[in-house]
Amino acid sequence: MKKKKYLIPLITFLLSFCCALYVTIQIFSKNENPFLASKTKGEINVPDKIQDGDIIFQTSESSQCEAVRIATNSKFSHCGIIYEINGNLFVFEAVQPIKLTRLDDWIRHGRDKKYVVKRLKNAIELLTPATLQKMKDYSQQFMGKEYDAFFEWTDTRIYCSELVWKIYKNGANIELSKLHELKDFNLTDERVQKILKERYGNEIPLKEKVVSPSNLVDSDLLVTVIDTY
Repeated sequence: MKKKKYLIPLITFLLSFCCALYVTIQIFSKNENPFLASKTKGEINVPDKIQDGDIIFQTSESSQCEAVRIATNSKFSHCGIIYEINGNLFVFEAVQPIKLTRLDDWIRHGRDKKYVVKRLKNAIELLTPATLQKMKDYSQQFMGKEYDAFFEWTDTRIYCSELVWKIYKNGANIELSKLHELKDFNLTDERVQKILKERYGNEIPLKEKVVSPSNLVDSDLLVTVIDTY
């Protein structure tokens, strides 16, 4: 009787322990770096026209994005880097917070679902697998950080075109465009003035280093891969 009395709790304990052990193994076997590709082999279903490291641009819907378009004399107000991770395409973008977004979801967020994809010239030679992984490793430090609505040239918070520029600079040693100062843009429009007033009050940092989506999309180092406009 005593054997039967202790047998059921013992079996229950062993089953619970095995389940807990399995869950633990599954957790620690998962890749904690979202930018690191899996080592498992398999067919990668990536569209022919899109490659790892491409840069994608769109027109976003918000008062701030409208002000960006006006100030930079461009239809583009948002951009990100396309990363291929385990056979899936994501856009690493600076929104709130900075994150990886599935490519199809990212496209749906843009005005009329239109977008442009640009690629570095000689990407095959310059963006080697090692360089792309270095870019992704560098990107990881920004994951989850806050979006920079003040457009400051720091790494504490960061905005979309700044994110792309810094990843190429620090991950691939490539400066996609020259940096500008805030005063170089068209700041006279009332809609731009309204946003500046909301952000800075009467102390607008006119000499702050900035880079805009238009600076990147017009870069001589890039070629157009897809244009749906």
